Amino acid sequence: MARNEEKANSMLNRFLAAKGAESKEPRKKRPYLSSECRDLNEADQWRQQILREIGKKVMEIQNAGLGEHKLRDLNDEINKLIREKGHWETRIVELGGPNYAKTAPKVADNQGNVIADATGKGGGYRYFGAAKQLPGVKELFDKEKPRQIRRSRHEMYRHIDADYYGFRDDEDGILGKLEAQAEKKMRLEAMKEWEATEAVRQAAFAEVTGDAPNGPEEGDNQFVAYVPLPEPKDIEKRILDKKKADLLSKYSSDTLQEQQASAKELLNKRR
Repeated sequence: MARNEEKANSMLNRFLAAKGAESKEPRKKRPYLSSECRDLNEADQWRQQILREIGKKVMEIQNAGLGEHKLRDLNDEINKLIREKGHWETRIVELGGPNYAKTAPKVADNQGNVIADATGKGGGYRYFGAAKQLPGVKELFDKEKPRQIRRSRHEMYRHIDADYYGFRDDEDGILGKLEAQAEKKMRLEAMKEWEATEAVRQAAFAEVTGDAPNGPEEGDNQFVAYVPLPEPKDIEKRILDKKKADLLSKYSSDTLQEQQASAKELLNKRR
């Protein structure tokens, strides 16, 4: 009994589903050419449908275990849908709708290169997901670094002439003017330095002699000392002290000299 009820319910469900399908409008097929569409809303709906199909296939192509042939087929289908999307976007603009292609972001790889420019399979062909790692495709994204060609010694010396060594710098006259200005400046600095030194010398001479020199006179052989000399009394005192020290060292022993030195220290007497 329960089985018959299940069958009846199943048939009833199928009947209701069939009636509902009859009441609904038949599902339209997307036109093969975008130019066949005359309605802006329908064109936008077909574009949205293509975007959903692209998203579904892009998620599917991320699986690297599908195999090389399946990945290549999926990548071709995605590129075909992208081209079809471009046709519908152009048709939307013709019908007075927004320009989606103008605001669409550019697709780039991990290095920031635009994929449409990095690949060599026609303009606008792109690779997605695991298809980027297929043999023959990975090399398209790996750009070879430019080789730095090292110049030989012959190439470096080929363009060297007399101007490089400065042999013709005097011909334009600019260097001569610069050297004259520098020489004049150096002469002025040397004169200032000499005048300062001469002023110090004249001041020292005037301090010793008490009079500024006006130049040597003829027949004047007077000796002029530019350093302070000791007085005669100081000289005599130093000579006398030297003689006393010599006599003490000659006639007195070391022990006696030490006793005299200690006695002077006790008396706080200094020579």
